[in-house]
Amino acid sequence: MRFCSLGSGSGGNATIVEASDGSGVSRVAIDCGFSLREFELRLARAGLCCDELDAIFVTHEHGDHIGCAVSLARRHGIALWMSRGTWRAIGAPEADGLLHFARDGEAVALGRLQLTPYTVPHDAMEPLQLRCSDGASHLGVLTDAGSITPHLLAHLQGCQALLLECNHDAQMLAQSRYPASLKARIGGRLGHLSNDTAAQILASCAHAGLQHLVAAHLSEQNNSPEQARAALARACGAAPDEIVVADPAAGFGWLDIR
Repeated sequence: MRFCSLGSGSGGNATIVEASDGSGVSRVAIDCGFSLREFELRLARAGLCCDELDAIFVTHEHGDHIGCAVSLARRHGIALWMSRGTWRAIGAPEADGLLHFARDGEAVALGRLQLTPYTVPHDAMEPLQLRCSDGASHLGVLTDAGSITPHLLAHLQGCQALLLECNHDAQMLAQSRYPASLKARIGGRLGHLSNDTAAQILASCAHAGLQHLVAAHLSEQNNSPEQARAALARACGAAPDEIVVADPAAGFGWLDIR
């Protein structure tokens, strides 16, 4: 199994997860938070085209995550997965028979991949994050959550790779020029994970078999790669340069999970 990012931040998010065996490959795009043209360009940068995607999974309805997902699915005939709450939040569109509803804890089989959605605290209608597996390896994906829950932690245990939101440094957010209402939303229980909160999650999930750790969804105004890396490194005892930071424009290249 391997995964890469096409970009991660307030301007748009998309992660590609792939599993292969001797008979073929299965691929899913987790979020498509860009215009259709931009998504196609970024996907090509990863060496793929849209027709090579087997499914799209939308975590929630915010524009930097859902982006072109519906139009992409329609244009290329790709299966589209999301929660019923997300579907309602975007106006309950028709999807030409491609739409499938995901539910907390109900595994989704997509060829060689299995996706297990889990609920998170975020200011969306029915947000879901994912644990992805090929049967041997596991990737935990967690962005757009405001606080820690036992349910969330349970779904991230034992993963060989973790993609964790490190949206903001709490002090930088407090000192920023953002209006008080926006600061309260971002830093609130249903907002986004700070570096310190992400580090607490990591401390509860880190183990000797963790191969890849990615800091994602960093705020360009209220965080820095150095601060995110330092917080996560302290939590798991890794060297800061061992931690990958997802770039808003470039994402990150393919990471293999063995």
